[in-house]
This record gives sequence, C-alpha cells and structure tokens, in this order.
Amino acid sequence: MPKSKKRGSNHQRGAGGQPRNVQPFSDEDASIETMSHCSGFSDPASFTEDGPEVDEEATQEDLEYKLKGFIDLTLDKSAKTRQAALESLKSAFSSKILYEFIMERRMTLTDSIERCIKKGKSEELCAAAGLACLLCVQMGSGIESEEIFKTLGPVLKKIVSDGTASIQARQACATCLGICCFIVTDDITELYSTMECLESVFTKAYPRDRDTNGVSSTPSTVLHISALLAWTLLLTICPMNEVKKKIEMHLHKLPSMLSCDDVNMRIAAGETLALLFELARETDADFFYEDMELLTEKLRALATDGNKHRAKVDKRKQRSVFRDVLRAVEERDFPTETVKFGPERMYIDCWVKKQTYDTFKEILGSGMQYHLQSNDFLRNVFELGPPVMLDAATLKTMKISRFERHLYNSAAFKARTKARSKCRDKRADIQWRKLLWKLTSPIPMKKESFT
Repeated sequence: MPKSKKRGSNHQRGAGGQPRNVQPFSDEDASIETMSHCSGFSDPASFTEDGPEVDEEATQEDLEYKLKGFIDLTLDKSAKTRQAALESLKSAFSSKILYEFIMERRMTLTDSIERCIKKGKSEELCAAAGLACLLCVQMGSGIESEEIFKTLGPVLKKIVSDGTASIQARQACATCLGICCFIVTDDITELYSTMECLESVFTKAYPRDRDTNGVSSTPSTVLHISALLAWTLLLTICPMNEVKKKIEMHLHKLPSMLSCDDVNMRIAAGETLALLFELARETDADFFYEDMELLTEKLRALATDGNKHRAKVDKRKQRSVFRDVLRAVEERDFPTETVKFGPERMYIDCWVKKQTYDTFKEILGSGMQYHLQSNDFLRNVFELGPPVMLDAATLKTMKISRFERHLYNSAAFKARTKARSKCRDKRADIQWRKLLWKLTSPIPMKKESFT
C-alpha cells in the first residue's frame, strides 16, 4: 500500500493547528525598533558607531506584522498559544511606544483581554491582566483608556473578590485594578469603589484579636501584599479629606503587620506606614501619633534584626528598608534617590514618588527608562515636562569614543592592580609572619638570683 501523506510538520504548524508565520517577539526586535522607531529618545549607550543604516519603514512594517499576528493568536483554541501571544505583546508594549498602532486596535485588544481574563486559567489570566496594565500605560489618561477600564474594571473586581479563584489570579487582578484605576479614573466615586474593593482584601490580614502579638503568613499573604500596595498607590491621588479618613481607619492597625512571618509583608507594611505618616504631616503639620514610642521600637528592631532563623538576604533587604522607614517616621526625612535615563535625571525625594516609581517599574521592567524618556503620561506623572528631543548628531557627540573608553579602562585596570598588589606584596607577607611568630613564640624566663 502506498504511504499516506504526512500532515503539516511541527515546524510548519504550531499548537492549535495555527500556522507559525509569526516569530516570538525578541529582545533583538526591541533594541532595533526602539532605536529606529523613536531615535530622538534613544539612550546614548544604544547608539551604535559606524553601524549600517536601518530602514525604519521596513522595520516598523515588520514589527506591526508580528504584532497583528500575536493579536490574532490571542483568540486561538490552544491556551498555551494564547498565553504565548499575550506574553509577546507584553514584551513589545513594555519596550516601546506603540500609541498609533494600539489606537486602531484598542477594541480588539480589549475584547481579547476580557475573554482571556474571563475564560483563561491562572497563568493565562495573569498574562492578560499584565497586558491590560501595559495597554493603559500606552494609552495614557484619555477617553480611550476610560472605555478600556469601564469594560475590564467590573471583571477585575469580581475576580479579586472571588474566594474560589486562584491566589495568583486574584493577585494579578488586584495589581491591574489599582494601576488601571490610577491611570484613567477621573470619577471620584469609581476611585473610592476600587479602594473599598482592595480594602476588603488586605484588611483580612489584620489580626482579629487585639492582644495577638504576631501575624502568621498564609497562602493568601501574597494577595494581601498586592492589594495593600495597589490601595496605597490609589491613596496618593485621593483628596486630602479622604486621606484623613483612611489614615484614621488604618494607621493604628497597620503596625500589627510588622510582626508577620513573611518578609515582603513586613516591608510592604513598613513602606505604607512611612507613606501614611508623610501624607498625614502634609495635611496637618502638628500631626501627633499616640503610640509613637511603641512603633519606633518595632521599626528599630526590624532595622537591626539579627534573628538567625531568617535568611541573610531577607535580613539585609529588611534592614535597608526599615532604616529609611524609621528615619521617615522619627525624623521626617527621606534619602533622595537619583534615576538616570538617557541625558536626563529624576530625583525621588518622597515616599509618594517612590511608591509610584516602584509600581510602574514592576510592570515595565527594563523598559522603564525608555518610557520615562518618551511616554507622555509617565512624564506627566513624574513632572518631567515634554520629551527631550535629541538628534543623532547630538547623541553621537555625547557618546564616548572607543579609543577614549579603552584608555579609561586601561587606567582603571592599572590603578586596581596597583591597589591590590599592596596586599599581595611578599614583603608585607614576611612582615606579617614575623609579627605572628613574635606573638606566638614562648616568652623566655629570666633567671632569678637568690641571695
């Protein structure tokens, strides 16, 4: 009998029977497209010397072709294919600005995300929630983003409040709910409603008995942390009268979380306390906290924690954070941080700004610097003004030549070798041996004279 013809091989077809005519979005695509799509915003380090000219139109067309394929694959029958497509879209949205491309397809993207959140399992749902965050970051605070949030907001709230859903899914939806609401919401009632939804989650971490000294970590602890951080982000944009209410409601309960077994919960509670004190003192210069002594004792103990049963990495991270928290509560001080992106600098000089920066850095990852340079919404949030336009010639003058970089590295290498050689000098080694011999050798006894 003649052999039957084989069906499409693996390299021709992917999961779900879909043809693999679209390659996954790679870091190489991101770096090339970032420089070609918006060369005025490129980092000087990314400017290549004597490199071949890139056809920007062809690169843009190729990128859009790939992204269209990913959008189509979000409707595939295979869950793995849908999840891979969502992850590829997340990678693209976090590494470059695609406002015009997304504007034409925002309804399709919103429908795909809604479908994946409603029907997808835990991993697919988390990927869809992350893509929803990036979609709102790309669109900014406009009418289009409000329409996206009106569609996705009720679905996200339902999953966050659903005790039968997986912890990872509820955690991703809580983060997405807070970020999207922060970006798009002008309606104060919607802001309060979202905060109440998040409050109903993280307040379950409060100890029921006031005499309880500690809080044990549970599988839901990661959910409580995400809900608390999302709620704190929204608190930074609340009116002052609402801020006062929230401070009165939570400031005396949050210190109980400092005794939790989970280090991330302790850190989240400590940073939230520092932010609450900062906001309270802004609203009232004479703000007074009754249990200040007890609170500072707890913070000082965490800032100098040396418990042996805790991991060294956790202790180091905890001590670093709580030293800053203690300074904020006791001395009203904040250690200023500097963020460099391209030719610009941003100074983080308060807890409100730090909380906002950490939140967006978490979702944008390595694309945070690029978005700070070119994303109008983020530049407006951090008061950076309009994007700085730099042409290729200016970027080339800012870049250090290869010869100068070689001279600098050589000088640094020589200085480092000279400094290390002092410790490795044989003469220094001999001197240490002589000293050690003198210290360890027996002391000769003097003969006593008898008269």
